[in-house]
Amino acid sequence: MSNPLYDTLVAPLAARQTTFLIKEDGEEITGTGFHAMVIEYAAAMSSLGLKPGDRMAVQVEKSPSGLALYCAALAAGVVFLPLNIAYTADEVDYFVGDSQAALLVGNSDRSEGLNQVAARHGSRFESMDASGNGTLTDAARSFDTFAPVDRNASDLAAILYTSGTTGRSKGAMLTQDNLLSNADVLMESWRFTKDDVLLHALPIFHTHGLFVATNTMLLAGGQMIFLPSFKSDQVIKWLPRATAMMGVPTFYTRLLDDPLLTQELVSHMRLFISGSAPLLAETHLAFEQRTGHRILERYGMTETNMNTSNPYDGERRAGTVGFPLPGIDLRITDPASGEEVPVGEPGMIEVRGPNVFKGYWQMPDKTKEELRSNGFFITGDIGVVDPDGYVSIVGRQKDLIITGGYNVYPKEIELLLDEQPGVLESAVIGVPHPDFGEAVVAVLVPRPGEDIAVSSLEKAIGQSLARFKQPKHIAVHKELPRNTMGKVQKNLLRKDFANLFSPTSPS
Repeated sequence: MSNPLYDTLVAPLAARQTTFLIKEDGEEITGTGFHAMVIEYAAAMSSLGLKPGDRMAVQVEKSPSGLALYCAALAAGVVFLPLNIAYTADEVDYFVGDSQAALLVGNSDRSEGLNQVAARHGSRFESMDASGNGTLTDAARSFDTFAPVDRNASDLAAILYTSGTTGRSKGAMLTQDNLLSNADVLMESWRFTKDDVLLHALPIFHTHGLFVATNTMLLAGGQMIFLPSFKSDQVIKWLPRATAMMGVPTFYTRLLDDPLLTQELVSHMRLFISGSAPLLAETHLAFEQRTGHRILERYGMTETNMNTSNPYDGERRAGTVGFPLPGIDLRITDPASGEEVPVGEPGMIEVRGPNVFKGYWQMPDKTKEELRSNGFFITGDIGVVDPDGYVSIVGRQKDLIITGGYNVYPKEIELLLDEQPGVLESAVIGVPHPDFGEAVVAVLVPRPGEDIAVSSLEKAIGQSLARFKQPKHIAVHKELPRNTMGKVQKNLLRKDFANLFSPTSPS
């Protein structure tokens, strides 16, 4: 019998008497104890009628039990489908229906609404709360043995739905080999070993916290400080126990706001990693000045896990996401022709490797559009590779602004705006314009306690940007809208400013 992901990542825990997870309250769970939970849940899934290849949708609070559900799905051959805990029952309805999930596991306090969702689609509902208790756990306690099922490297392990900011959410199908190959590359590239203790404050409904962090640590045999969410004071408290941390840019900006973050506090730390959203160069440099640590920034996607990384040894360049990881091919192409562009010119990022997903669930046409016959995946991200080989992300293709026939890449303008006096960060969008098709609009966030002199700023950027790139409107907001992983939600900004240049608009 063979089950690549379970055999490699989870099975070794059965004989591990040492600590695997450290909870927020200090309670420690050994590898053996965690593995026992996994076996109980896998047996419960089987008793409920789930068969290899069936989908299980999971919308539960982060907890050791919630993580054990993922590992149990691997043991049982069930396809794991994690869902954002912020989704409403109506939003969950789409994912359960589209995936034809056989089982929906959700928070106990939302049982009524989620039970109705499951019933509508002929699925079964079981509950689990933040402490790990619920009807599924009650059922699992009746079992203590389970024989992991046979699976192949090409079998589906998970379906992760994209954010769906434009149109219908797509279910990215990830195979056993997709996940295992990426964990292997990351463990080697980032030098993780059994001696590492990862401070894990990420959600586990997203590829970052579930696959990048958890799979890598399972493979390395290390420990995780498993916090329910990111709270600056809790992270500061636990940092002395950790050797590494994976986070999103917001983690690092909030830590920098805490005077307790000092070089002495993190002197034993080996590595800080950032991803899921762009890290401002200013944050990169400020963190290094405060702590002596240079954050390692990398680039990945739901459909591929990690594609590139700044080097562990060597220069970690602020504003870049480093080089393609071992075994992964990356090229920059013309979005229209698909031909490669010269070094230094922006274009579409395409990647190929064992990490690239199998396709979109029940969307063969969309899969064909984005997965070339030669194996390259068209990411939708616009990037540049410099002469030294470092990759930089310019923006998303859907964020490209075409004004008066000219292409404008928001990142170029944002980088300039972020350098201006009083500006903490910026977001540049395109909105409908009666003459130009689209107009460039900039939304700025001021530094704490400072004001932005918009007229002076306009004059300054006017000397550096071609006229067609200059914002036709600049707004100052207290903050930018972000999703759970810290990405700026430009779709919401575009909606807010959609009628700015309308003939009926008061502006």
